[in-house]
Amino acid sequence: MVMTSAEHVGTDAASCSTVDAESTVRHVNGVELHVVEAGDDDGPLVVLLHGFPEYWYGWHRQLEPLVDAGYRVIVPDQRGYNLSEKPTGVGAYRVRECSRDVAALISGAGRERAHVVGHDWGGMVAWDLALREPSTVDRLGIVNAPQPSVFRQHLRSNPEQLRRSWYVFWFQLPWLPELAVRVSDFRLLERALRATAAPGTFSETDLERYGSAWRVDGALTGMLNWYRAAARYPPTYPRAQVDVPTMIVWGESDTALTTPLAVDSDQRCPTSRLELLPETSHWVQHERPERLSELLLEWLSGA
Repeated sequence: MVMTSAEHVGTDAASCSTVDAESTVRHVNGVELHVVEAGDDDGPLVVLLHGFPEYWYGWHRQLEPLVDAGYRVIVPDQRGYNLSEKPTGVGAYRVRECSRDVAALISGAGRERAHVVGHDWGGMVAWDLALREPSTVDRLGIVNAPQPSVFRQHLRSNPEQLRRSWYVFWFQLPWLPELAVRVSDFRLLERALRATAAPGTFSETDLERYGSAWRVDGALTGMLNWYRAAARYPPTYPRAQVDVPTMIVWGESDTALTTPLAVDSDQRCPTSRLELLPETSHWVQHERPERLSELLLEWLSGA
């Protein structure tokens, strides 16, 4: 189903002017996900997964290079975000449910496997899928998201990482974070993006589009419930090693995640490539879009 409602102009595929993309709705794993799709139907499939507090648009600068290289690209709004369904209850946002969404997207596209690339929470979903269902992932791309067991270890043993994760504990409170964000007219989220990125990273147009996505009914609670679910339903995994070939790209100036997380995560992947980007924040795909696209094209091609 193609989405055409004028109410959603600015947060669907129409906001990506550099490539011929289409907004669709896919029913997967019991939820309806808004998905932006582009590229040759027969090309190798790449799934791009955004994190907090973004939506599919966080990957808009990578769409054109991937499509031009012959890939079929699927970029969902993950559950709870923007135009996707926002199930009630914290348990619906367990990372395992979110990775099941991705597995269903891949099979719904008529594929047995796909390249999966994730940033932030999207990276956590990508890790989860690779750990639980490695047969569905061809090559894994991770951008500033730690391997789950490594992250738990660092939270226990690294006071600096624990300090940087303070906001996660605040998000556990019921209703108060939502109230604070709404009272500020979502400027708290806008300031969080600006303050953690290099100056000028996010344009006024970018922030207007993010604001539109944040204001969708139910989206704010859905977004925060990812953090609440992680604390209430900590996942367990069948294996600690990630056997899928994995590339980790890491902005070393990330204010929320320390660089040793990337190094230790790389050690959990027998076939891996680690790319540390100096003077680059958490928002790699915005600050270094050309370099990230170059790295992804190299990695996905098997180079």
